[in-house]
Amino acid sequence: MIRVRRITHATFETPDLEAQLDHYARVLGLTVVERDGNRAFLSAGNDHHTVVLQKGTDARCVRLGFQLGGNDDLADFARHVEGHGIATARKSDSQPGVSDLLSFTDPKGTLIEVFRNQEASPQPFGKTGILPHKLGHIAFNVTDLGSALRFYCDVLGFRESDWLADFFAFLRCNADHHAINLVSGERVKMHHIAFELKDFAHIGAACDALAAENIPLIWGPVRHGIGHNISVYYRNPDGQIIELFTEIDKMSDEDLGWWEPRPYHEDRFQKPKVWMPTVPAANIWGIPAPTDFLD
Repeated sequence: MIRVRRITHATFETPDLEAQLDHYARVLGLTVVERDGNRAFLSAGNDHHTVVLQKGTDARCVRLGFQLGGNDDLADFARHVEGHGIATARKSDSQPGVSDLLSFTDPKGTLIEVFRNQEASPQPFGKTGILPHKLGHIAFNVTDLGSALRFYCDVLGFRESDWLADFFAFLRCNADHHAINLVSGERVKMHHIAFELKDFAHIGAACDALAAENIPLIWGPVRHGIGHNISVYYRNPDGQIIELFTEIDKMSDEDLGWWEPRPYHEDRFQKPKVWMPTVPAANIWGIPAPTDFLD
C-alpha cells in the first residue's frame, strides 16, 4: 500500500486576511513566500509553503497537503484512492512549488492534496517571531468518527497511535506520534493546528512573545499523557486554536511497535493503547483542559 509520509501544509479561508497574515508572518515568524491578490503562501522552513491564507467569508481549514515517498507513483496512488470509490483530479501547477498533485475530498469535506515532489522554499528561514520548525499536526472535530478514521487509515495509510476512550483518535503517518487527530463532536470543524518548536526553552520564549502581543494562553504549559508532548495553546485572530509543542513521542521502528523510551512514560514499553478520560491522559502535570476545550 502506498502511504502518505508527512503532512506538509494547510489552507485557511479567513474573513480578515490582513490580520491572519500579520499573525502568521510577524508573530509566528513564518516567511511570506508569495502573495497573489487575496491569497498568501507562507513557509516555516524547507517546504515551499506551510500555511496558505485566502480571503473567504468564514474562518475555516479547507485543504490539507501530504507528501508521498520519493519513489512512489502518483498514478498508482490515484488508482488506490479510486478503488475506495473516491473521485480524484490530477492537477498541474495549481499552486506554487507543486507542479503535479492529486486532489480529492475526505468524508468531512476537506480537500486533500497529495504530491510526490515539491520545490524548496525560495526564502531563508525567518529571523523574528516564534519561528516554529514545521507543521506538526491538525485536529478536527467530526460528526462521523468511523468514516473519517477509515479514510485516513485505509486511503491515506495512517496508523492508530493512541485513543482517548472511544471518541478521540490520534493517527500517525511517520515516526511522530500524530499528524491527524479526530475527535467526535456535534459539528465538523478544525479544532487546532499545531507547530513544532525546538525544546522547552523555545516554548518559554514563545510564551514571552505571545505575552508581548497581549495574546493569552488558553491552556498550558502541559505535558500530555497521550503523545507526551509539552504544549501551550492560544487563539489566533480568527479565534482558531494554535498549539505550540515539543518532545512529542516518536516510533522509529514500526516492527518493534513502541515509542522511543522516555523517563516520564507510564509503561515499559510504551505502546499504542486506549487511555481513560482522566486528567493524566490530557496533562500528567495535573491541570485539566478548559471545560469547553473539545467543543
